[in-house]
Amino acid sequence: MEESLNVTIDPACLQEPPLAGDMLKHLDTFGLCLYAMLTFMSSVSLLLYLEQCVYIYKKVSYPKKTTIIWVSGAAPVIATMACFGMWIPRAVMITDMASNCYFAVVVYKVLILLLQELGGSSAFLERFSGTPFKISTGPCCCCCVCLPQVPMSRGMLFLLKIGALQYAILKTVLSVLSVILWTNGYFDLSDLEITGTAIWINPFVGVLTITSLWPVAIVFMNTNSFLRSLNIIAKYAMYQLILVLSQLQTSIINILALDGTIACAPPLSSQARGSMLSQQMMIMEMFIISLVNRFLYHRAYDALPSETHDNNLNGKMTASWAEGSLQQC
Repeated sequence: MEESLNVTIDPACLQEPPLAGDMLKHLDTFGLCLYAMLTFMSSVSLLLYLEQCVYIYKKVSYPKKTTIIWVSGAAPVIATMACFGMWIPRAVMITDMASNCYFAVVVYKVLILLLQELGGSSAFLERFSGTPFKISTGPCCCCCVCLPQVPMSRGMLFLLKIGALQYAILKTVLSVLSVILWTNGYFDLSDLEITGTAIWINPFVGVLTITSLWPVAIVFMNTNSFLRSLNIIAKYAMYQLILVLSQLQTSIINILALDGTIACAPPLSSQARGSMLSQQMMIMEMFIISLVNRFLYHRAYDALPSETHDNNLNGKMTASWAEGSLQQC
């Protein structure tokens, strides 16, 4: 009993994450090789994404190309932010905020991409207006099979867009607020007291997340059969996988670190080591997803009309308009 009470705790286990320079001093040969390999993976992910952006910008018309660039950029952006968080442990709060804000926009952009693949909002309404849509889908109501089907309408589509857009806006606002509170010592993930800010903000963000995923799932589950030639199921699966890895996996690791399951390893405390493991796993996972996304999005698209074709079309429209004006006179 006395021996258990006399156990001393390394002071580093109670300190904040080390500076980048101090962290490098504690790395052995294996640690340096691991850092170099993970940095190479994140760099390759980013370079492949930039090359893909140039390809899509040349091959796809506006506004669909901006949507594809947003959606396909989730994995490389998260990998890049995780690489920064790995090299600079004290910046994890900021890098996580950047990744979460970007992915919050991606959730909305996935919904827009589904609509654009079907011809846009107007063509979508012309095709599905009055068609009953099944709303008993995940993550909210996958078990509520008794829910009635709702006919698609302009108002219904507006609600679906608002449901996905609110997460992009509120998640960004709450993330910035969390960082501001964190810099002043008011936001701490280890503070589970009822008076702490983290225990109020994080559950609210969870509710926003579920609410935003539901509209995207509704549209996908009711329209994916029309888009299978575009590999939409594989694209949606990659989006879902990024969601699980960047949100659920990180939350589980943070809980294990707070519980002490992930042991302290000086100069990293238990919580800092959990964050480090999360960043390193994220880089490897996002690297693989980036390679898969390149295969899915780097495909042959319909050729864009040439400038000569546009000029001829504009000339015909002008001539038709002038002819109609003369007839009216």
